[in-house]
Amino acid sequence: MTRTKLAITLVLAAVPALLTAANGAQPAKPLAEQVRRELITLPFLSIFDSLRYEVKGDQVILSGETIRPVMKSQAENVVKQLPGVATVVNNIEVLPLSPYDDRVRIAVARAVYGFPALQRYSLGALPSIHIVVKNGSVTLKGVVATEMDRTLAFLRANGVPGTFQVNNELTVAGRQTL
Repeated sequence: MTRTKLAITLVLAAVPALLTAANGAQPAKPLAEQVRRELITLPFLSIFDSLRYEVKGDQVILSGETIRPVMKSQAENVVKQLPGVATVVNNIEVLPLSPYDDRVRIAVARAVYGFPALQRYSLGALPSIHIVVKNGSVTLKGVVATEMDRTLAFLRANGVPGTFQVNNELTVAGRQTL
């Protein structure tokens, strides 16, 4: 009997620790990782938006470009609600509404993602090549696997009629930019 009581006592003593671990009382993720997760899961975030952030202590600085005015406020609101965020500086630029830019966006997306060697970048909920168009100027942002893919995306975008200039800000995975 004493052994049974001892075994039950040990099991009961371990239950709160097991429940705490099972209920997700794990160490909190770093704030930067939480901000990233919230931004990439925003509804309606597309390949035509490019959001960036910087965490400085308890302050988060948002920047980038979006085609939807509501995206600017949504990004700020989701980041404000994160534990550990005291202030949010929202420097996200809302791109001007322009049917011309819309046509260029679609044409560049088709040229880049329709090219067989680059089609793999179109997979997933949020493709890794973002196309920012402002007043006919195209900027490619994001991450690709190789320098060849970076060059191909630039050449495909540069060949689209109606683009005034193409800036290639794509980075190659695993390589740091200057």
